[in-house]
Amino acid sequence: MNDFTDIERLTATRVHPAPPAMSMRGRFNLWTHLVSRFLNRSIKNGSLTLSFPDGTVRRFGKGNPQIAATITRPSTVRRIAFHPDLAVGEAYMNGSLRIDDGDIYTFLELVLRNLGDAKSSPVRRIWLAIRRNTRPFTLFNPKGRAARNAAHHYDLTDELYTSFLDADRQYSCAYFAAADDTLEQAQLRKKRHIAAKLLLQPGQQVLDIGSGWGGLARFLARKHDVSVAGLTLSAEQLKFAQKETLTAGLADKVRFLLRDYRNENRKYDRIVSVGMFEHVGTPHYQTYFDCVARRLSDDGVALIHTIGTSGPPGAPGAWINRYIFPGGYVPAMSEVLPAIEKSGLIVTDVEVLRLHYAETLRAWRRRFLANRARLAALHDDRFCRMWEFYLAVCEAAFRHTGLVVFQFQLAKRQTTVPLTRDYIAKAEGRL
Repeated sequence: MNDFTDIERLTATRVHPAPPAMSMRGRFNLWTHLVSRFLNRSIKNGSLTLSFPDGTVRRFGKGNPQIAATITRPSTVRRIAFHPDLAVGEAYMNGSLRIDDGDIYTFLELVLRNLGDAKSSPVRRIWLAIRRNTRPFTLFNPKGRAARNAAHHYDLTDELYTSFLDADRQYSCAYFAAADDTLEQAQLRKKRHIAAKLLLQPGQQVLDIGSGWGGLARFLARKHDVSVAGLTLSAEQLKFAQKETLTAGLADKVRFLLRDYRNENRKYDRIVSVGMFEHVGTPHYQTYFDCVARRLSDDGVALIHTIGTSGPPGAPGAWINRYIFPGGYVPAMSEVLPAIEKSGLIVTDVEVLRLHYAETLRAWRRRFLANRARLAALHDDRFCRMWEFYLAVCEAAFRHTGLVVFQFQLAKRQTTVPLTRDYIAKAEGRL
């Protein structure tokens, strides 16, 4: 059933282009009608043939790509009609959404690429309004909750992360300078790019907020002869980072602490934070940048690398927030800059990386799928479906929904950073 013409032939007597939704027994089905109406209004470029559990088969849109999928449970149709942002991912995880022609990435890309007017759906508008209005509660991340949220995602098996990350375990957007860059080359470029913007000098003290598995800290210490203190809330990341640092012979230059950024009290010449700001939560933005300002020396430089949106402020993604990154949120630039201004820090440079994370996620997804059988034996099929959906929906979102990456370079003095950006390329060249 992988050939679309076979699907068309076998279902020719039951394929309908639009509502009303009638089952094979001729009875009106409200939930099938609502889902069909939403998709009929949304899918214009490319086509989706969707089979419902009541026997109804509908085609939405036209042209390529041609995707076919089946919903196997009536309860799944109801849940998707009521709360699609959460229910589609759950349906794929539990197997009640099956992709018959294509895969979960091509399915999600087709849907997200066509969602221009989908917000006109009354149910979707209601859920978006609820999520926006409850955002302060969802994103309230005091120290205890922040630690639990970090453990939920990062305290998983080493086998999972080694299955799709590069050897240095860079779990953030890489920097692709050429179409044929490998993941390893692009992650190395990312570390060089960040190091160049930090204007490092030998002997300086660097604070890495959200240091992950320690790859960036070790790179900075090894290449620039600086000392780095890395802060993490993940016990598993801490153990790995300490072990790798000892093996690399950098224990005298790099140390890692299981510590919330709000509990740090030393001054540093440089501060870097990569892929951590997404976990801060909007109620804590001012606290975060006030902490950066207090910890940064008067002639210091900070570099904050975070996922962002090129659009206006939104709400946390329901599925991602429940299953992958509880307490996570992708900010708009308009939400970040006021907190920076009030902290007394100066924005000396802003760079927007657009499709770099889409390419990063594509590389991760392909590596994950290549190791899926091994991971299913260690975890289970539902876990693998969850992670496959996560990598796929994020890649599609970065390609089609305005997600980007911001790099904010901050200082306390106007004269700390050179007047032109030439120094960045020169420093990268030296590395």
